[in-house]
Amino acid sequence: LQARCREIEGEGKSRPEMASMGYFNVDNGFLEAVVRGFRSGILTAADYANLQQCDTVDDMKLQLQGTDYGNFLQGEPSPLSTNTLALKCTQKLVEEFEHLRVQAVEPMATFMEYVTYGYMIDNLMLIITGALHDRDTNELMAKCHPLGMFEGLSAASIPNTAKDLYEMVLVETPIGPYFTDVLSLWRQPQVGERQPGVEDLDELNIEIIRNSLYKAYLEDFHDFVKTKCGGETAEIMGGILELEADRRAINITVNSFETELSKDDKFKLYPSIGQLHPEGTARLALCTDVDQVRAALDPYQDYRNVLVEAGAGEEKSVENSFFELEVQLNKDAFEQQFHYGLFWAYVKLREQEIRNIVWIAECISQDQRSQITQYVNIF
Repeated sequence: LQARCREIEGEGKSRPEMASMGYFNVDNGFLEAVVRGFRSGILTAADYANLQQCDTVDDMKLQLQGTDYGNFLQGEPSPLSTNTLALKCTQKLVEEFEHLRVQAVEPMATFMEYVTYGYMIDNLMLIITGALHDRDTNELMAKCHPLGMFEGLSAASIPNTAKDLYEMVLVETPIGPYFTDVLSLWRQPQVGERQPGVEDLDELNIEIIRNSLYKAYLEDFHDFVKTKCGGETAEIMGGILELEADRRAINITVNSFETELSKDDKFKLYPSIGQLHPEGTARLALCTDVDQVRAALDPYQDYRNVLVEAGAGEEKSVENSFFELEVQLNKDAFEQQFHYGLFWAYVKLREQEIRNIVWIAECISQDQRSQITQYVNIF
């Protein structure tokens, strides 16, 4: 019996681990309590059922007043547009995130900065793509996510080459180092080489740059949580980031059909983390149609059904399937304590909630109630 007790004791938390939990609470216990309070205000299935009964978007405003959203739409004129609804929901999320970020200490402060880098990449790509299609810069800036703003972003519409973009805009930004990885990965070809560089900012090269930046970002963030954070944060955030890496690998493969990207080109874009790396991504790189992608994913239980829908809706099916997987991982993050993954999980769950609210609002405003339940329920 004594031997069994010692065995059980060994399976539990070690003294250093218990001490690290205590130290975590000293610096981050208050913020963890705050974010758990924010999480308790996420809409439930009953809240969504009430929203679905609304006749207009203005009725949704009244329903949301009874939730944690409160009077966030006070002063907005009627009729309320879905764009205004999405903007105000996002503003509330940003305010809560900034409330947490300004009180964070290292290494959590750096972790919170990493959370924003993905939005910086999205904003950069939005400005570059809009400039390619001669869109007004002010209009594009208004559509940028507030968490991804950085100095000089509006100037990203000026450069015509990737090198100029780095030297004029990105060199002093947090995502600048990722862009140097892009330039080195997709260098200009030597005489006789087939692969073009990404020097010219055309549509294909912009997508290559987007996915290359995300590859560098996810790998760097993954390394940070594993080496600088460790413990529960490494375990939970490692799984979340690996899911995102796998999602991008699958999307890159599906979107590469009928493009000039070769097997080697696709493999360059795949992140070097995740369940699919390296065997799964090696199979994906060889795929030339959706059936081959299904076969490549079949050994992976989590991803076996992400392409179950056939026909034109496949890309959307991938997106929805991964939203559901992402929501489950982010919910699971709240089942454990003493880790930074809570803060990422909260932001992503709120984002999914905003997508759900906007989807219901669009279905109501366009009188498409037959599709109103096609959102990802959270709690």
